[in-house]
Amino acid sequence: MKPRNPVVVTVTPNPSIDRTIALGGPLTRGAVHRVQSVSDEPGGKGVNVARVLTLAGIDACAVLPARSDDPFLSVLSPTGVGYSAVPVTGTVRTNIAVTENDGTTTKLNEPGAELDAASIAALTDAVVGQAAGAHWVVMSGSLPPGVPDDWYAEVVALLRELPCKVAVDTSEGPLAALAAGFERAAPDLIKPNSEELASLSGADPAALEQSVQQGDPEPVVAAATALMDRGVGAVLATLGAAGAVLINGTGAWMAAAPPITPRSTVGAGDSSLAGYVRAAIGGAEEPRRLQMAVAYGSAAAALPGSALPSPRQIDLDAVQVVSIAPDR
Repeated sequence: MKPRNPVVVTVTPNPSIDRTIALGGPLTRGAVHRVQSVSDEPGGKGVNVARVLTLAGIDACAVLPARSDDPFLSVLSPTGVGYSAVPVTGTVRTNIAVTENDGTTTKLNEPGAELDAASIAALTDAVVGQAAGAHWVVMSGSLPPGVPDDWYAEVVALLRELPCKVAVDTSEGPLAALAAGFERAAPDLIKPNSEELASLSGADPAALEQSVQQGDPEPVVAAATALMDRGVGAVLATLGAAGAVLINGTGAWMAAAPPITPRSTVGAGDSSLAGYVRAAIGGAEEPRRLQMAVAYGSAAAALPGSALPSPRQIDLDAVQVVSIAPDR
């Protein structure tokens, strides 16, 4: 099921069926727990972005590897998200998230089905083909076995020949490989969390979050600026309860997260990225993009399990944006 002319193409090389197990109390290692609820949702970071955008009425196409009879597609289809599934031999993985009543989430992620060279080539071709008429391409998540760490960098380099904007949200080896190729494959936007930004800058992730909470975003700005000096267009640093910082070539802005009762962090970062892209597609300036990103991320964290926010659950007025580097 593919939109004819998707506005946004999301890329999820390692999709998953996300099974959320909700507990009524804290998780104790080695103990027996009674489960309050279990739910299955189509997952993978790019799929989450596509689901949030679809809820907002934006035509999105999720590109991913999956056989036509894979159980994952049976879970995805009812969401109304358009998709382009590249046939592979393996089965989409199942990830488990255990959520506690205070919002603490413990994740158990399977590695995913291995892709061979032909499947990788077909996935690359599908991304480039779908991206030809899109406004944004959002590439998110881990890479499955068989896919080299530099795959994101290779695809970004191909997409630079097209008019679409490119955002990447990944971590560990794929993020390091992307950074190593910034000179030829720098995306228009990257969305690191504190740990990912720290891995690129050598900073302490806890120190980055704490500095923003104390009203001193300079360490985050400095780390992001170093990435932009290597070609990245903008950095959206999502910092959990500390809020987020957005830096581009014209300025930097900070937004604190509004007070919420956290229920689950599953999909919060993906919702933030979707909020940014939604605002960008609407022609919003950077402060509004940041405001929308934080509002979406906060709304997701206030929802149970792997539920994702719709526009009616977004409270933009609760998010205050402050310019922190107006003369960049």
